[in-house]
Amino acid sequence: MRIAIVGGGASGFMAAITAAEQNPDAKIVILEKNKTVLNKVRVSGGGRCNVTHNPSDLRFFIKNYPRGEKLLRKLLHHFDAKATVNWFENKGVKLKTEPDGRMFPVTDSSQTIIECMVRTARNLNIEIRTSTSVRSFSKITGDNQNGFSIQLDEDEKIYADKLLIATGGYPKASGFDWLEAHDHTIINPLPSLFTFNTPDNYLLPLAGVSVQDAFVKISGTKHEWQGPLLITHWGFSGPAVLKLSAWGARDLAEKDYNFVCKINWLPQMNEQQVREFLLGEKTKTPKQQIASHARLGIPARLWKAFVSKSEIPDELRWSDATNKALNRLTELLTNSQFDVKGKTTFKEEFVTCGGISLTDIDHETLESKSVPGLYFAGEVLDIDGITGGFNFQNAWTTGYIAGKNMAAYSTLSAIASK
Repeated sequence: MRIAIVGGGASGFMAAITAAEQNPDAKIVILEKNKTVLNKVRVSGGGRCNVTHNPSDLRFFIKNYPRGEKLLRKLLHHFDAKATVNWFENKGVKLKTEPDGRMFPVTDSSQTIIECMVRTARNLNIEIRTSTSVRSFSKITGDNQNGFSIQLDEDEKIYADKLLIATGGYPKASGFDWLEAHDHTIINPLPSLFTFNTPDNYLLPLAGVSVQDAFVKISGTKHEWQGPLLITHWGFSGPAVLKLSAWGARDLAEKDYNFVCKINWLPQMNEQQVREFLLGEKTKTPKQQIASHARLGIPARLWKAFVSKSEIPDELRWSDATNKALNRLTELLTNSQFDVKGKTTFKEEFVTCGGISLTDIDHETLESKSVPGLYFAGEVLDIDGITGGFNFQNAWTTGYIAGKNMAAYSTLSAIASK
């Protein structure tokens, strides 16, 4: 029995290894178009590889997937984050949990994950072919065959009884043409996990300054998120923005990435509390210059920018501040507004929403409903998670489910053909 896997990424390797462990007699080949495999693993988490997120109650874990939640809710019962941790530890790779829940190898190197998967695959006699593109495939029936003819580069064809597509997401719908030809519905792919460009932002000179807790909202929508925020040379990034971009991916695309972003830099306080605090400083520290000493945990450079934007001179003391000036400062601290004009892809974790419609696949096996023997796993499906290890967990889970079912199906087919 032959199994071909298109895509040498996280989901492809997980599927190949699982299938080989389930069915040792299967001949399995991974077909990767690039010169190297597991390239997204290599760059994830700044080269450390954010393998998954700290295991938690499924009800909470599943809320980190803007699309695909219903399907993953079912699949995670079979292979969840805890299973991922155990899987790697059983293969000699220990993971650690950071304060925000992200999990990395204790070596802090993505190479540890790559070497583990490649070594495991080779020990299971899985063939790994790089620089090998798949142009097309066709279903073959008859003549004691019921599989696939797969067209590779340079007019080479190979045969497989089972075929898995684990190519990841495509930035444009045209990338899915070869799959749409087999009666699969394609949900238009769009970027998810991107940063906000604010070219007229007076805070741009503060690139690199971050706050640990900010509340970010897209004006005129229900999309909002609270968490760490980073000022960049082009606008805003950090978990709060990236996660917000994932949930709002389709709505923001419809706006052509032109919208108003509201930021509350002090989400633990309401506007009245902030105003009263600032007014209180007039009595508490009347002789101190407002710009010189940051308040409320705001980074010094950011505080000075807000003070300047409030038209408060650098040398002005608290005792001389007018209520009108402090009201302006209160507004900036609790309800800053910035015009977003475009996005920048978060390259470390390039993620798309869209792909193969989940209505086209069997939710138990990940097999195509229209093409028996064809399976899908990973981001090629219309599933995506927010930043923090959730997209890799999707890859491990769907890869495991597809690999297990391909192998089981293959075993039954082999028995039936005898």
